[in-house]
Amino acid sequence: MLSLLSGCGTEPTAEQANATPPYHNPYFAEFILAITDTSRMVQPIPVTVPVDIAAARPGKQLFMSPELSVNNTISCATCHIITQGGDDNRPVSTGIFGRKGELNAPTVLNSGFNIAQFWDGRAATLEEQALGPLVMPNEMGMESPQAVADKLNANAKWRQLFIETFGEPATPEGIAFALAEFQRTLITPNSRFDRYLQGDQNALTPLEKEGWQAFQHLGCISCHQGINLGGGMFQKAGIFKAFNAQHSDKWLGRFNITGDPADKFVFKVPGLRNVAETAPYFHDGSIPTLELAVQIMIEKQTGHTAMAKDIQAIVAFLKTLSAPVKDLLQ
Repeated sequence: MLSLLSGCGTEPTAEQANATPPYHNPYFAEFILAITDTSRMVQPIPVTVPVDIAAARPGKQLFMSPELSVNNTISCATCHIITQGGDDNRPVSTGIFGRKGELNAPTVLNSGFNIAQFWDGRAATLEEQALGPLVMPNEMGMESPQAVADKLNANAKWRQLFIETFGEPATPEGIAFALAEFQRTLITPNSRFDRYLQGDQNALTPLEKEGWQAFQHLGCISCHQGINLGGGMFQKAGIFKAFNAQHSDKWLGRFNITGDPADKFVFKVPGLRNVAETAPYFHDGSIPTLELAVQIMIEKQTGHTAMAKDIQAIVAFLKTLSAPVKDLLQ
């Protein structure tokens, strides 16, 4: 566990006040690099990861609390239901005052393994991502990250929790770090596919093994690779055939960030862990079933004809990627 300042009173001591709380995790990225086997296209999820448990525990409380929203009705967990795939199973999420979002909510499960956060990758870290929904008008609607900190500090319970954890009252940096560290704990190791990768040939059925072979043969693995079977690169949506996506005139992917015409309709490749629980699919939430999503991806991303037997086998394989979240906070 990483070291953290801890307070014993209602106000930080002079020594704590002059210290800089460690609002970062310098070990997570190095750990992932260390365990990555570059000789294999995919790797099993590790059974544990280096996180600051002392920060992650209040991070969990923050994640579950509607007090982070302007009208105390929406929490992070409203749109990211941890026990149901890490999303909300809606095309788009509903925020404060019934306002609808514009993109499908990505799963938070295994999000620490992603190269970046959000569909367009505009947040390089989970810390950056954590503050975004708090201030989005259609999500939690707070005026600013500092307004979130001020609101928490007006509550004696939250103020004391931050002082005891970080040695100072809530700050935007402390809120972001706590939320990010909690999200880093949301890993789903020991899926049947992971057990298969680790040598258990009986972990998959013959049909699921056929799906794994088809997944490789058709080229799905060229983008969906690594620990998360995705999340490690950006790719154009519609390499061989164009997608008829909703809001296609507005949601241009990486182009909205870089301004480079080559980045139009380029999105972060989603990870496939627990994908069977995260319908509907794609950035606009327009595809209701995993079968249809696989068919579209085969045809438009790989250029192959989508055969019924391949779709059936790949869907069976994808279901082996599911596993429950391991509780690292115990």
